[in-house]
Amino acid sequence: MADRFAIILAAGKGTRMKSPRPKVLHEIGGRTMLAWSVALAKDIGCKRSVVVVGPDMPALSEAAAKLVGAENVVVQHEQLGTANAVDAARGALASADGHAIVLYADTPLVPKEAGERAFGEIEKGASVCVLGFNATLPNRYGRLVTAADGSLSAIVEANDATEAQLAIPLANSGVMAAPVTLMFELLKEVKNDNAKGEFYLTDLVGLARGRKLKAAVALCEERDVQGVNSQVELAQVERVFQDGVRERMMTAGVTMPAPETVFFSHDTKVAAGVTIEPNVVFAGGVSVEGGAVIRAFSHLEGAKVGVGAFVGPYARLRPGAVIGKDAHIGNFVEVKNVTVGEGAKANHLSYLGDGEVGAGANIGAGTIFCNYDGFFKYRTVVGEGAFVGSNSSLVAPVTIGAGGYVGSGSVIVEDVAPDALAIARGRQAGKDGWAKAFRAEKSAAKKAGKKPDGAV
Repeated sequence: MADRFAIILAAGKGTRMKSPRPKVLHEIGGRTMLAWSVALAKDIGCKRSVVVVGPDMPALSEAAAKLVGAENVVVQHEQLGTANAVDAARGALASADGHAIVLYADTPLVPKEAGERAFGEIEKGASVCVLGFNATLPNRYGRLVTAADGSLSAIVEANDATEAQLAIPLANSGVMAAPVTLMFELLKEVKNDNAKGEFYLTDLVGLARGRKLKAAVALCEERDVQGVNSQVELAQVERVFQDGVRERMMTAGVTMPAPETVFFSHDTKVAAGVTIEPNVVFAGGVSVEGGAVIRAFSHLEGAKVGVGAFVGPYARLRPGAVIGKDAHIGNFVEVKNVTVGEGAKANHLSYLGDGEVGAGANIGAGTIFCNYDGFFKYRTVVGEGAFVGSNSSLVAPVTIGAGGYVGSGSVIVEDVAPDALAIARGRQAGKDGWAKAFRAEKSAAKKAGKKPDGAV
């Protein structure tokens, strides 16, 4: 099979986004739109991806270079249309021998299957293949004019179409595949004699047909090629992505009573048998194993949740949190870079940062892992079966031995031996009658209009 290459167009200014961030660096499912296109190219086996950016786009150029290598980032110096943009990749692909697909960095949800179908038509002998879809409201799109045998005769831009052509529902996505050598040969012949005075990539179809070469259409769904040009459209595409993930999750056996309130990242992994309650957000890098329950209003990022574990409600798992089998992380508990062992519990109002909690240990309400001295982070280790009383501060680095006890309200600054009890708090003192005398004194002063020094 011939080598595959991708040309990813990302040179648009994105002025309608009204954002200081380059358009294609806005995210869908926690991944930039540009990264979606690069990932697609990899998924369909492209040997190299060339990203075309505009001039004076340093942030975009830097981001693209991290994804594809600086040698594969090229500049379209003048905004003269899509054919001109693709032609900017000519030098980068001068030695390429194979087939290329043109992708758009602001069209992030093209599925692997659609890209495979486009390449498949070229590998079966078509000279050009265009990804098309049946549009519900086609007026904004160029039309794909097909022949009786189903081959592609022409692409007509909406601004240049006749009434009869505007009635065609089959629309152009812009995604196009062709042999690399032929693509750049045809680009030399593209003219700009059209309503906008631009060089259209779509003209490659007519030029190929003029050479008696076959052009083909590969079909996809309209939602697969929905582009982003504004914040409104960004939200619409995010909704398409989220709806698709939700449906796949539930089909695979994940229970979600209110799926429309649950938000996933592009790499979220949830096993069958998991229950996700309403208003849960999964940021990047989360995996949840079977039987776990993620309760309402929890936020997870960079975390692993084990079999049968309970998380939330109102829990926050941050990067490095590893929640073991049957462990409980309760309401208003934050876990960062801590491994919580099997069956361990932290059910209320605690911060666990940088450390380890052994199997079966219990972390009382209000416990704080004091992990930061303003310069460095330190680890706290709570051994298996240990019990940490409520409102305790464990000042790292510190270890609570297996089976050890920490008395409530303690500030622990030294290691606690296994099976030992540590109490670190001031001794309570009592003064009989003090409160009654205090109230009488202050009431009299207030009645006399006398304020003590410092009172306001």
